[in-house]
Amino acid sequence: MDAADIAAGRERWQKRYDDARKRDADFTTLSGVSLDPVYGPAPGDTVEDFERIGWPGEFPYTRGLYPTGYRGRTWTIRQFAGFGNAQQTNERYKMILAAGGGGLSVAFDMPTLMGRDSDDPQSLGEVGHCGVAIDSAADMDVLFDGIKLQDVTTSMTISGPAVPVFCMYLVAAERQGADLSKLDGTLQTDIFKEYIAQKEWLFAPEPHLRLIGDLMEYCAREIPKYKPLSVSGYHIREAGATAAQELAYTLADGFGYVELGLSRGLDVNQFAPGLSFFFDAHVDFFEEIAKFRAARRIWARHLRDEYGATSEKALWLKFHTQTAGVSLTAQQPVNNVVRTAVEALAAVLGGTNSLHTNALDETLALPTDESAEIALRTQQVLMEETGVTNVADPLGGSWYVEALTDRIEAEAEEIFARIRDLGHDGTMTSGILRGIEDGWFTANIAEAAFVYQQALEKNEKRIVGVNVHTGTVAKDLEILRVSHEVEVVQKRELGARKNDRDPVRVQQALTHLVEVARTGDNMIPAMLDAARAEATLGEICGVLKDEWGIYREPARF
Repeated sequence: MDAADIAAGRERWQKRYDDARKRDADFTTLSGVSLDPVYGPAPGDTVEDFERIGWPGEFPYTRGLYPTGYRGRTWTIRQFAGFGNAQQTNERYKMILAAGGGGLSVAFDMPTLMGRDSDDPQSLGEVGHCGVAIDSAADMDVLFDGIKLQDVTTSMTISGPAVPVFCMYLVAAERQGADLSKLDGTLQTDIFKEYIAQKEWLFAPEPHLRLIGDLMEYCAREIPKYKPLSVSGYHIREAGATAAQELAYTLADGFGYVELGLSRGLDVNQFAPGLSFFFDAHVDFFEEIAKFRAARRIWARHLRDEYGATSEKALWLKFHTQTAGVSLTAQQPVNNVVRTAVEALAAVLGGTNSLHTNALDETLALPTDESAEIALRTQQVLMEETGVTNVADPLGGSWYVEALTDRIEAEAEEIFARIRDLGHDGTMTSGILRGIEDGWFTANIAEAAFVYQQALEKNEKRIVGVNVHTGTVAKDLEILRVSHEVEVVQKRELGARKNDRDPVRVQQALTHLVEVARTGDNMIPAMLDAARAEATLGEICGVLKDEWGIYREPARF
């Protein structure tokens, strides 16, 4: 790009920056040096392919979505939390909000993630472990007691039974007197990544996609600020994928959901802004920054050139980041504070919109109050003390970072081409479904994980406290243990709730839900009626399993 085009770009950026709202904050260094809000080529310089780097707030958004960077608004501190019963988790949420957290993120226990009630025989020993138990809308009432859902953004990390859980959340908001049209937050709902990596599905892909399409339609019409899909690369990376695989598989899934929306006759400019993303921030600092920058560029280009998006917000890739759980070690766990800080800084320098920082003890158990506070304070130290919010995309133009960004983008494009080739009609959706059926994704992730494990065992890759610097004076940590009493109490309360409700109303609501499932009508209103009647998660998912069957992954050797 010649000097005149670069200068014109800077002028466009300056106008947008001047017109944008900025925070009332000190944007100088620790020594008091005044900083420009963005840095770029010097006047008169020419930079080859500068249009691929560009300016913050301008296509292709390599340098961020907003001309102000974090001068306009910092990232949302959104700490993921959930354990035991709804009352215990409600107390943790209030602690997070009082300590400066900006949004809530709900972790569910395994029975909930699998669409089972706490009194299901398969739930034995798992209730309240690794997340909160939610059996019906009454649990949602307790979970958010004293927290106005209309005033706080809420993310829920659940996919298989995401839609009935979301309906219970809406019923809890109704009971608070909230205006549902003003609710803001994110539901994960990403079923593709379940088949690819996490394995928490209920049905075959097609019924799940039916429910997701219904949810997209309903949110676009009734709850426009709420994001019905958070396309998750986090779990793909945690399963062992490389950075390029995480990026490519995640964006491919996103393109699949765009195709789903278009197949429903939705306007891409209306529904695409409701798609958000969820990435892992791993410990290789610069590779992660490059991954985030490449993700925005790829998404914007594909949405514009392949899917016909024309509005700016439809081209924006907005994403939440969580630091890498798989990078945490049980050995010398205090070192995990350092790992998490480095990963969080990579997410921030990559332009994340919201962030969760893992606690140092999460490889051993659920976080204690103290370790959860340290995780929260890690973000606050980065935000308040380090100066990283002063300048938009401060690493933009770095030869190393730009080369890595180009490299990971090229690898992702190669993977997209392979996925499309797997399908029968050239769409991303067809390729994804064939890749799931054939085990193509899981085989590639397993191979990447195997290669990395071999490198560790040969000491080619090193982890402090594991295969290098193993001596320590540290003592064992006090860890949080979820009492078996949680399960006993949850099951007792669930039994009482079932006895107190109107059984005829419940059965009528469940029967109606199945009747709607047999038509082409949107299923969300019928599912809301079931949630209002206090039908349980297991009952709602159970009648749909009876109707649609369950999915079992083919055995592979």
